[in-house]
Amino acid sequence: MSLYEGEYARLYDLFYADKPYEDEVAFVDRLLRANAVGPSANLLDVACGTGQHAVRFGARGWDVVGVDQSADMLGRARERPDVGTATFVEGDMTQLDLPFKSFDAAVCLFDSIGYGLTNDAIVGTLSGVRRHLRRGGLFLAEFWHAPPMLREFEPVRIRRWETSEGSVVRVSQTSLDVVAQLARVEYSVFQLRPDGSFGVWNEVHRNRFFLIQEMDLLLRMSGLEPEQWLAGFGSDAPIDRSTWHVLVLARVAGRDG
Repeated sequence: MSLYEGEYARLYDLFYADKPYEDEVAFVDRLLRANAVGPSANLLDVACGTGQHAVRFGARGWDVVGVDQSADMLGRARERPDVGTATFVEGDMTQLDLPFKSFDAAVCLFDSIGYGLTNDAIVGTLSGVRRHLRRGGLFLAEFWHAPPMLREFEPVRIRRWETSEGSVVRVSQTSLDVVAQLARVEYSVFQLRPDGSFGVWNEVHRNRFFLIQEMDLLLRMSGLEPEQWLAGFGSDAPIDRSTWHVLVLARVAGRDG
């Protein structure tokens, strides 16, 4: 079964309703524009999901194309009332081949780069991004940082939401493959409806976590030159063993303008 399908895709925005999408987009927008050489008009959003980031980039003046492997998640993105001019395309991020002009910038947020589970898949993704960027174009990725994942991950998490359609409970069970640097997260979702009926859905996600020097090498192998490493969105703190999410800003070799 593919990820993010059916009811899980329908409930996805509920699960992450408290995620500060607006703050994240505002920070990334400022970072991209401050470091751009040449235009800042066209943006590729890789693994865009339901379009939460994409539509906000669109509201800030970017011409956005979002790509994701899940048709159900893209269906949710296209139905958004704030979709604006954003375009959404179904595709595998490890084999990017889009019929669009080259982009000024690209992003891969919410640790989605880790869904490429092997070095070949990561390099395939990064190389595809590189091919879709103009010379001097910028790429920003967010990834899980290995040190806190190895030391502090939670084996079990339980969350509950009350909605007009009843109660929704999600149980997340996480285990690590330390050698492969993979987190296996099994999600079990239970929905109790007002009429007494209920539904149960299960998905298993695997996501990779990275050391900084490892991500640096993978980017350079793909033709992208890292320029900045950041401890999350808007943070001036140094990256250390407690930094869960690292942002890297990289550039295609050569500069336009």
